[in-house]
Amino acid sequence: MMQQGIGVGLIGYGLAGRAFHAPYVGATPGMELRAVVTRDPAKVHTDLPDMRVVPDVAALLAEPGIDLVVVASPDPLHAEHALAALGADKDVLIDKPFATSLADARRVAAAGEAAGKLVTVFQNRRWDADFRTLRRLIAEGALGEIVQFESHFDRWRPIPTGLWKEAREGGAWLDLGPHLVDQALVLFGRPEGVSLDLATMREGAPSPDYFHATLRYPKRRVVLHATKLAAQHSLRFAVHGTRASWIKQGSDPQEAATITGHAPGGENWGVDPVEGTLTTGNDGAVTPVSNERGDYRLFWQALAAAIRGEGANPVPPVEAIAVMEVLDAGLRSAATRAEVGLQLLLA
Repeated sequence: MMQQGIGVGLIGYGLAGRAFHAPYVGATPGMELRAVVTRDPAKVHTDLPDMRVVPDVAALLAEPGIDLVVVASPDPLHAEHALAALGADKDVLIDKPFATSLADARRVAAAGEAAGKLVTVFQNRRWDADFRTLRRLIAEGALGEIVQFESHFDRWRPIPTGLWKEAREGGAWLDLGPHLVDQALVLFGRPEGVSLDLATMREGAPSPDYFHATLRYPKRRVVLHATKLAAQHSLRFAVHGTRASWIKQGSDPQEAATITGHAPGGENWGVDPVEGTLTTGNDGAVTPVSNERGDYRLFWQALAAAIRGEGANPVPPVEAIAVMEVLDAGLRSAATRAEVGLQLLLA
């Protein structure tokens, strides 16, 4: 029984824990961060002086008053930590990727169902300003039928950092790919096939830092692209439809804001000042498009409501599995240098 709101335990206090989870737990009515697992207590106490820090996951799960466990540990530990939390009768939020393999993702989803606990994945990019704007344009019919969709997460980071994230198996495809794949599936559903070009472009990089994926639909092509060697990297979306095209430069400001220590909230939170452009096909007219407000707090509010039994899971496991299926197909495509077809693996 939850007492005095939803008690949250956080596993990991790297970038994800520090910028994407702890601040939003604090900004969500009815949630309270009660303990953090980390090997570096000083880092937590710099931001949260009174926070309880515990040395390992077992200690966290033994803490009283923990209802929700947020898994923000290194990717290879996601499934292990999620399964431990479910075994301790906790609801679970997993930072992306949901797991590092499709088999592990299915194990976690099945364990959550068997335990009757909520399992979700942090697909925060559904609440980006630009993506919310695109969904509005599609709903209004401004673009017509989408025939070509390009989504970019490009960067200029020519020197590898040496962090574990840059050495993860699958490289950028399992780092940035989950965001881009999830957005594509939200818009268009499951593709018929996936082709992935995965490469290591930077000297000394320990894993792939470039990907170019094509998701094939009957009358549509979806291109997902990321590189860390793009000096000009402002393009975010290029979407072409039977009525018009929408081009968006720049990125949602929320990540940068939390990294620099700004707590979620305030009059300008999530406001993206870089307008996209809508070009109509018949007359070539170019019109600026103002952005919807981005707001990751909406995910957290929906999650709190779902835990209380007052709303739906904002990203249910079936959607996480669908993303993992595309990621897995991409890895098999890159290995064989051929398109991999998809089957409906979950109803």
